[in-house]
Amino acid sequence: MRHGNAGRKFNRRSDHRMAMFANMAASLIEHEQIVTTLPKAKDLRPIVEKLVTLGKRGDLHARRQAIAEIGNEALVRKLFDTIGPRYKDRAGGYTRILKAGFRYGDNAARAVIEFVDRDTSAKGAADRARTEAESGEAEAA
Repeated sequence: MRHGNAGRKFNRRSDHRMAMFANMAASLIEHEQIVTTLPKAKDLRPIVEKLVTLGKRGDLHARRQAIAEIGNEALVRKLFDTIGPRYKDRAGGYTRILKAGFRYGDNAARAVIEFVDRDTSAKGAADRARTEAESGEAEAA
């Protein structure tokens, strides 16, 4: 019996599932909005909400817990320096899930998960920085 076993398995082993959610949480922190399937977005929400709560706490122990969860110190820095202070007066509910139709190919329900008061310039900022750096290298060569 599955008493007390909450959450979906997504047809993955537990280590793969944990890595998938860590990567999705890192992407959400970096871009502040991602598109995924609806069940994955619903299972990602509590993980990200707990990370934002760690970012609001802001102490060293919380920072180390966040690094252990997502494994990227630059994104943890963004979480603690910008996202955590942004929600210091909000008592939970940092993310929003919007349904986004169905995926072509397998008809899976898609969703957009985003931060409530997100920075609209954050989405694609890493891509813009990378293309600017590549164009600068091309001009130098």
